[in-house]
Order: sequence, then C-alpha cells, then structure tokens
Amino acid sequence: MLAGAAFAATLCVIENRRFGVIEAAFALCYTEEKNFAEATRMAIILLIRHAANDAMGKWLAGWTPGVHLNEAGRRQAEALAERLAPLPIRAIYSSPLERALETAEPLARRKGLEIQIVPELGEVRYGDWTGKSLKRLRRQKAWQRLVGTISRACFPGGEAMVDLIARAVRAVETIAARHPRDVVALFTHADLIRAVTAYYLGMPLDLYHRLMIAPASVTIFWLAEGPPLLLRLNDTGPLQWPLEDLAYLSKARKR
Repeated sequence: MLAGAAFAATLCVIENRRFGVIEAAFALCYTEEKNFAEATRMAIILLIRHAANDAMGKWLAGWTPGVHLNEAGRRQAEALAERLAPLPIRAIYSSPLERALETAEPLARRKGLEIQIVPELGEVRYGDWTGKSLKRLRRQKAWQRLVGTISRACFPGGEAMVDLIARAVRAVETIAARHPRDVVALFTHADLIRAVTAYYLGMPLDLYHRLMIAPASVTIFWLAEGPPLLLRLNDTGPLQWPLEDLAYLSKARKR
C-alpha cells in the first residue's frame, strides 16, 4: 500500500492558472541517483473504470463501504482481464474501494501481480450527498448549479473538484515516475478519469461531463517526454500489443 505521505514526498507542486481555475501541475523531484534531464519516460497509463454495481445510476456511492460488483460487473471484470491479456502490464494500482478492487482482481490473477492500493485513486468525496438518490438530487437547484459550473464546485461537506484534479494527477504522475518505461493499469472511478483526461488535454473543467466513461472501459495515456498523449478514450473493445499508435508516435517524435 502506498501512503499519501509517500506521494507528497516525491513531488514539487507548481501552481498555474488555466481557464480561470487554479490547477496543479507536478514536477518530479528526482534523487541524485536519477537526474530529471537524463530520464527517458514513456509510461503507458491505463485508466480503468470499475465494472457495474447495483448503485450505478441510482445513488451516489462515493466512499460508501460494501458496494460490490453485481453479477454483470463480475462478468465485465473477467472480460476485461481477457481484453488486457495481450498488453505487457507490469503493475496494477487501485482505488481502495471494493468495486475497483474487485474489477482489478481477475487481471491481477492472470498477470500474477499484486494490487497496490492508492487512496488518491479513490472516488470523489461527495460529502452530505453520499448515499443520496440521483433522481432526487437532479431535481435540486444546488445540483444543477454544481453541474453547470463544476470548476467552482464543492460538494456539500465534501470535496472540491479542483482538489480532485490535484490528487488524481499527483497519483498518476507519481505512478508514471515509478514505471518510466512500463505499461501500468490503474483501476479507479469515472469522475477521476474524466478529471485527469480534461487536465491532460487542457480542457476547461466545466466541459468534463461531455466525456463518457463506461463501466470497465479503458482510457490510455502515453506519458512520454513532452505533452501527454491520449491513445484511447472510453475503449471497450479488444486491445492488441503493440498499440498501433505507439509506432507512429515514436517515429514522429524523433523527427
């Protein structure tokens, strides 16, 4: 298990302003054994949403304990492990919540890898709205205001979306630094994947609900030298290795 303090110890925080919202970018603090200028990073990061459960689409599960995959979700998790089998995955990280861990387990068994728990990959903390019916929440003006200006949103008694972005990007960047030339699977949640994707693409956070992230879908980023590159978004089909994008991109960046 990776503690939050371990993440903070490896990062320098650089604040910048984008689209009127304070966001956090993170510069890796390398030890003397590994100089940043000499490092070549080509991490392939798989952001995977957990599979189906009975709360999905009905109520805000958030950090509620005991939300497990249902029968359909268990089938999705097994199918996901089959889909990801061709990829040379070297490490598996997961949110601490049961629905994410249970989605990761079939792949971990197949690959013979330990699931490493990262609290920063956990769901949004919805505060007072945790456990509430989505149907009822959508009728409330407070919900409508929050969804309309998500960049300024803070869930009542819970987490601000800018804080979600900060911890999510911090977790992804730290994991990528630990695996600079590996394919790594991160099992997490839809809002976190949307937030990371919006950040890496430079999208205004207020548009992030336009990104569809289906259960057991795979979103893939190539975190190499230079800007992050999106290789797949919300992918639910077969994935072969090597990803055809990589051969083209590797050549293009050498020109």
